[in-house]
Amino acid sequence: MWTYAIRRVLLAIPTILILVTLIFFFIRVVPGDLALLYLGPEAGIPSEEQLRTIRHQLGVDRPLYQQYGEFIWGLVRLDLGRSMWTRRPVFDELTARLPLTFELALGAIVLSIVLALPLGVIAGVHQDTWADYIIRVVSIGGIAAPSFWIAILILFFLLWLFVWSPPMQFSLPWEDPAANMQQMIWPIMAIGYRTMAVLTRMMRSSILEVIREDYIRTARAKGLAGWVVVIRHAVRNALLPVITIIGLEFAFLMGGTLTTEVVFNLNGVGRFLVDAVTYRDYTVIQALVVMAGVFFTVVNLSIDLVYGWIDPRITYK
Repeated sequence: MWTYAIRRVLLAIPTILILVTLIFFFIRVVPGDLALLYLGPEAGIPSEEQLRTIRHQLGVDRPLYQQYGEFIWGLVRLDLGRSMWTRRPVFDELTARLPLTFELALGAIVLSIVLALPLGVIAGVHQDTWADYIIRVVSIGGIAAPSFWIAILILFFLLWLFVWSPPMQFSLPWEDPAANMQQMIWPIMAIGYRTMAVLTRMMRSSILEVIREDYIRTARAKGLAGWVVVIRHAVRNALLPVITIIGLEFAFLMGGTLTTEVVFNLNGVGRFLVDAVTYRDYTVIQALVVMAGVFFTVVNLSIDLVYGWIDPRITYK
């Protein structure tokens, strides 16, 4: 297994390198002058000397190959550079936002797993019953309704019924757990509902496929109790595609959920990326793309390793 993991990590290096190379050159071919954007319309018509000074300060007046070489060398040294807009280290900007995004993503995934797995099993085992119909309606509603719309409804009912809204200032869970819970539980519910709906549908489909297999009929013919057959034999084998979706959803959420963050006034990675694109902050965009690429690589590798733990028939070479 270790050989397989090391080989996958080594294969991920050129993948990430291609990814960062593409984003490095693509964002620089977008029309427009970064110096003009940096000065803003209130500066009037700047002189050429002012523009040259700003370009030099931002580091965009050098040849592209020099900028690219400096960028790659910074990655090797784990230096993400400085934001072109705030002039602060990108690492500091990320560490200020990652805890919020990580808590939001982890909370949504945990909530969705706790709800989706039993609901999917119930819907699959009791196919075409009233329980199955109710669960299907709830899950289809979660897939159809955008997370930001659910978030707006949550805020509306909190204000309408309780005349209360979540705190606007983010508090770390280890500093003020009560305030953190008051602020984060609602966006977690808004995002987790959609993820729960996706996982429920996948779990139901997997259960329906597995319970028709010969080994399930054999287990029942041997006299095993129904819940033993479902939990010990059906659910374990039905989990493989669900685990894939869980990993991909978690990696997607770590990339940021912009609309939900805007509704709940959360300054997470999603809003950070949109602001960077708006201001054409090259270093921040590059850093976020690298982070997303590394995170997806780690999640995919973790999913593959979990497969072997869930299903002993899977071996790694």
